[in-house]
Amino acid sequence: MNSKVFEYLPTVILPALWATLKIMFFSAIISMFLGLIFGTILYMTNKDGLLEKPFLNAILGKITDVLRAFPTIILIVSLAPLTRALVGSAVGTNAAIVGITFACTPFASRMIENSLQTVDIKLIKAAKSFGASNFEIIYRVLLVEALPSIISNYTILLINMLNVSTIAGAVGAGGLGAIALTYGYQRFDYGIMYFIVAILLIMVLCIQSASKLLYEKLK
Repeated sequence: MNSKVFEYLPTVILPALWATLKIMFFSAIISMFLGLIFGTILYMTNKDGLLEKPFLNAILGKITDVLRAFPTIILIVSLAPLTRALVGSAVGTNAAIVGITFACTPFASRMIENSLQTVDIKLIKAAKSFGASNFEIIYRVLLVEALPSIISNYTILLINMLNVSTIAGAVGAGGLGAIALTYGYQRFDYGIMYFIVAILLIMVLCIQSASKLLYEKLK
């Protein structure tokens, strides 16, 4: 059976690539922003943290871990009513952004928390001795010192997000995953399926290369 890769390239595959990039971009921006907030709160409220609050930390930590433990497809499907209320539909690119953001924010939060924990406690104590406020310690000490680690962790998050976006294609999210499944696997056109795999591989390599350059510059 001859593959229809070039026939579908301009009308199906390229629009799906654009949809995947859109999903990745907006999901990444929102997940990373929320992860930065919740991860910092987890770090600050932890034992011996700048704002030690065990009860708040335990509640937020449990919510984070429960969401992380959910299988991605089940989480996206279970969020359908909320997704429909937010964007007007439970399927499509915009719906995928909502589902993937919910799926990836808990990972981003834990990654930020872990990155902040790599900062030498002596730097924090020194900043406090100079009269720095908690906000100044977060902004000028913690985030600055942890930035290389944050970049490395967020690289893993982006690659995982790409993986999640392709999985979400099986439940109406659109993008490259849906094309590989519908036009490739289900129609036995393995040329399309492996062409999509090659595109995804190139995207992963681009993410890793950009992250490595940024990491080396900031290290």
